[in-house]
Amino acid sequence: MSASGGTKAIVAALGANLAIAAAKFVAFAFSGSSSMLAEGVHSLADSGNQGLLLLGGKKAKRAATAEHPFGYGRERYIYGFLVSIVLFTIGGVFALYEGYEKIHAPHPLEDWYWPIGVLVFAVIAEGFSFRTAIKESNELRGKQTWTQFVRRAKAPELPVVLLEDFGALVGLVLALGGVGLTIATGDGIWDGIGTMCIGALLVLIALVLAAETKSLLLGEAAGPEQVAKIREAVVDGDVVTGVIHMRTLHLGPEELLVAAKIAVRHDDTATQVARAIDAAEARIRAAVPIARVIYLEPDIYNEATAAAGADPSKTPGGN
Repeated sequence: MSASGGTKAIVAALGANLAIAAAKFVAFAFSGSSSMLAEGVHSLADSGNQGLLLLGGKKAKRAATAEHPFGYGRERYIYGFLVSIVLFTIGGVFALYEGYEKIHAPHPLEDWYWPIGVLVFAVIAEGFSFRTAIKESNELRGKQTWTQFVRRAKAPELPVVLLEDFGALVGLVLALGGVGLTIATGDGIWDGIGTMCIGALLVLIALVLAAETKSLLLGEAAGPEQVAKIREAVVDGDVVTGVIHMRTLHLGPEELLVAAKIAVRHDDTATQVARAIDAAEARIRAAVPIARVIYLEPDIYNEATAAAGADPSKTPGGN
């Protein structure tokens, strides 16, 4: 993902959610619909989500320090995790509570045209935001399915916005269903059921995003295509004859650490090896530009000894 981290999609979602939140709270004030209150809190939480994502992107750009020599790229993962757990879950639990209360003490809607009008407006606004997120995601998704994109993306912002907007649209449909059935039957219990469905949806999205951002926080390796490019770039066929083993780690969405033990011949001089390492680092950065931190350790490689070793990471091709 670009350094912007899907900023256009985040800003579009922020603007849409602020407008929608205000409209939903007005509709709740006039109609007393618990679905409107839950959806208003949902949109307000979503606005906070975008604010946190923008803040995380800004903090991640800070220069490395002696205390944090690899920089602050993982700030984006931390704020993505906060979004997925705190705000989504708070929105979901609040909606479940409101729905429970409404089911146990139902009352008919007042001025029903307010929630209907607001929900139609919200569907249009969220649709615009969702379209923007899809457009930006398609530039990076390639041939991946949407599920693969959400699970494999190293930058958390677009997956968060995508699932958030998708959840918002589904929630709006549920709210429309609850309000519509309440109007049709005169029974406010349907409004409560719709509210509880919205809460369950938000909690589910929170769990999915929490799992994905947790993986990023723990540290993920480069993708298979990037690993293959790095391996190919390391070997020059002259001094560097192979990769004994290699490790990669994302320090941030656009920062990759590469550490590898490379095979050299026993009769190469120190000068030859040093020059070969410098050339290999340049080739790696040309092949995978996000490879910012590279450590290459030369070793005299003995295939028979490595193959007989107990540690499979020391065998040819170990990753």
